[in-house]
Amino acid sequence: MKALLSREAALDRFFLEMRSRVLDVAAALDRVDAAAPQRLDGGADDARLTQLRESLRILLECGHDRAERVLLVFSDAYDPAWRTAISAA
Repeated sequence: MKALLSREAALDRFFLEMRSRVLDVAAALDRVDAAAPQRLDGGADDARLTQLRESLRILLECGHDRAERVLLVFSDAYDPAWRTAISAA
């Protein structure tokens, strides 16, 4: 079994990449906010923005399961009849 990195070693290894990704997300959100809304309410209820905001809230929490929880935010609920739905399409 591979030994886990210390927190300091993990930050040394991943900090610049994480910083870059956070800046990319910030820039993308700035572009979305600067874009002209197509609806009078500004698209405030857009499900994609809601998912992004929920994901960012999860990222700010401590824990070891953030990746799983963020993935679930973007995932559809399991549909036991998915084969039927795909066959009908």
